[in-house]
Amino acid sequence: MDDVDRAPDPDAAPPAAPDAPDVPARPLLLLDVDGPLNPYAAPAQPPGYGEYVVTGMPAGPLRLWLRPPHGQRLLSLPYELVWATTWMHEANTVIGDRVLGLPPLPVIEWPSMFTTDDPDGLYWKTRHIAAWAAGRTFAWVDDEISAADTAWIAEHHAGEALLRRIDPARGLVEEDFEALEAWAAERDRSRP
Repeated sequence: MDDVDRAPDPDAAPPAAPDAPDVPARPLLLLDVDGPLNPYAAPAQPPGYGEYVVTGMPAGPLRLWLRPPHGQRLLSLPYELVWATTWMHEANTVIGDRVLGLPPLPVIEWPSMFTTDDPDGLYWKTRHIAAWAAGRTFAWVDDEISAADTAWIAEHHAGEALLRRIDPARGLVEEDFEALEAWAAERDRSRP
């Protein structure tokens, strides 16, 4: 892949719920790249994945394994898709558009990254995700989610949430897509 210019920082607020009271908001699906979409811990390139090299990044050239059909599969889910990745805006320009065929998605911007000093031992993304979602129902797929994160979100987030840890050696698989579909369907059935 060619060098990529950084996209301008658009407003990073969560998508607003629809104004009409009879049109319920779809849940958010917060997407990490490395782990769920790029199974970086696999011992070899997984079947069905292509290898992509991204240049022009501060860390130097990066090798990714991505599966282009994941884009259509994600779009088929009953969610509003949001990037929740350290790739931030590059997820739209480098991965979403060029490889997965996704439209530009909202991006969660991190005030700081990779901190390890959380008083409750939480993953560094967890508190910010809860604040960003602002009570919206969401599912989150990431390879670093722990039981502590799940418990903390259940106690501190006003909306419903599904935290699904993805094995970084295999990435998103059909079982994960089916679990996300089932969880969203259950939310839909429980609405008045």
